[in-house]
Amino acid sequence: MTPPEPPTGHPLRGEVVFLSACDFAYDTQRLPLASLLGQPLAAPHITSSKRGPSGRTLFRPLTAELPAETWETPDGPVTAHISLRVLPVGALSIRIRIPFATNALGHLVHFHSLTLADGSTPFSRASSILEKARAELAPHAIRPHPTLPEGETYTVFCLHTDSPGITTDTASWLATHQREVAALLNAEPHAHLLSNQEVSESTSRSLSYYRHDLVVTDWDSTLLIDKPDDFPESLHIIELANVQLEELEAYDALLDTALDKACRDLSSHQRRPPAILTELRELRIDLARFSDELSNTTKFFGEWHLARVYENTARVFHLSDWHRAIDEKLRTLDSLYEFLKQDRNHRLMLWLESAIVLLFIIDLILLFTHKPG
Repeated sequence: MTPPEPPTGHPLRGEVVFLSACDFAYDTQRLPLASLLGQPLAAPHITSSKRGPSGRTLFRPLTAELPAETWETPDGPVTAHISLRVLPVGALSIRIRIPFATNALGHLVHFHSLTLADGSTPFSRASSILEKARAELAPHAIRPHPTLPEGETYTVFCLHTDSPGITTDTASWLATHQREVAALLNAEPHAHLLSNQEVSESTSRSLSYYRHDLVVTDWDSTLLIDKPDDFPESLHIIELANVQLEELEAYDALLDTALDKACRDLSSHQRRPPAILTELRELRIDLARFSDELSNTTKFFGEWHLARVYENTARVFHLSDWHRAIDEKLRTLDSLYEFLKQDRNHRLMLWLESAIVLLFIIDLILLFTHKPG
């Protein structure tokens, strides 16, 4: 994937990347897909620029590179490069890249609220593309959503490390521009109003491997400084973490619905426990499969730097808290499942004991009412 070339003549050059992920179906059929929205689907080739042991493995979802679009903005036309990804957990992710060139870091803040000439935004454009992809993938999906739910969005600001305004030592550059970086990550147009505590907190999660690269992660956006050809590897990890957050939220809502329905059915006695027990057993199996597939998307074998980038992003997204919340609901589901099993066994034992007593009574009646000869 060739990065777009921004205009020259400015001290800061790079691209802003808009990420959007959505859960379009409960699951997908394991059928080979050749194309999506008229473009071929293929696993992207992602190479790491950082040293690491051999045998490294990265999850590579099927990707369609869509034709570039020209968007009219208040600052003039921009070229949007669009990539669409299909994940086996029933999720879609879109990546929109727009090149920029600016004289000051603070000028990039307006990308957080970028509005196109027709009143739309990059994320609303992304939603329309995702909706078309959802409709096309519906025949291959298991329990697809009738409409596209609201997804998770994220913004990554990628600065070329060879820009005139970036020094070869990014750690020193960050120390000098810490307040501007914090304002950019927080979408704050007035950097001077930020407290020292907020500036320190927003820029505390920074990572670098070489002196020329830097990743500063925050809740709403990330600042990435590297060589243009090395952007895809970090963007890939951040995008997978964003998809993981979307899927965890979707399955948390699914668990809430399942638990509420099971509790209502039990309290109202409208359905028999065996039917509820069957549904809960199927849900437990599906969630176990989902947990395994979701974990497979973020397994990094030997990728030391990318693993740290993921850990930082996962910490900012509170993915561990989402996992704990889902695990707690699964334990509640297991408790309800065991309770229903015990209740079913007790009912069965009660019927067996009643049958034995009834047979004993019949035997006694026959014994006393029997007349010899």
